[in-house]
Amino acid sequence: MLRVLGRVTSINARKVLWTADEIGLTYEREDWGLPIRDPRVGQFLALNPNAQVPVLIDDGFALWESNAIMRYLGERHASPLWPTQPRERALVDQWMSWQATELNPAWTYAVYALLRRNPAYTDQERIAASIGKWTEGMQILEDRLQATGDYVANHRFSLADIVLALSTHRWMMTPFDKPKLPAVAAHYARVKSRAPAVAYLGAETP
Repeated sequence: MLRVLGRVTSINARKVLWTADEIGLTYEREDWGLPIRDPRVGQFLALNPNAQVPVLIDDGFALWESNAIMRYLGERHASPLWPTQPRERALVDQWMSWQATELNPAWTYAVYALLRRNPAYTDQERIAASIGKWTEGMQILEDRLQATGDYVANHRFSLADIVLALSTHRWMMTPFDKPKLPAVAAHYARVKSRAPAVAYLGAETP
């Protein structure tokens, strides 16, 4: 049986769990990650030396990095979430990579300051800069979704929509004045209507 090590409040763990649910896989989840269970112990570090969740264990095979895990599950189980045609797959991969390397890093300071209320994140200029960069990223997503009219890539639901809907969820949950992004809002509603999405886009999992 598959095992997923990670707390459900981790956005990266939710990527993997949602993917597994969309594919219809049976798995066991183990709580790891602060504040629930410290991953900086030998047992966990032997699986992921970065001490971060999630980690997937598939019949003794351990894999870390959430997007890599999603791709692996899509490939292993021949899921349409991960296309086989090279150009279609490349588009899904492009938007997954963009979410991880461009969009997500932009929000870090703002999320710690405004959503998590971390007392170490109070610099108003850095909050504003984070919001500005994050907003630029969300506008890129808005433009893309206006162009497609439905999903991020290939006009059908894919792994890219999972990661970007989770990013949109965090955008909506973080309290600050935001521009209207109607295509993003429509995409979020479309994806949230899928049964497997409900557990991962709730108010209790920002």
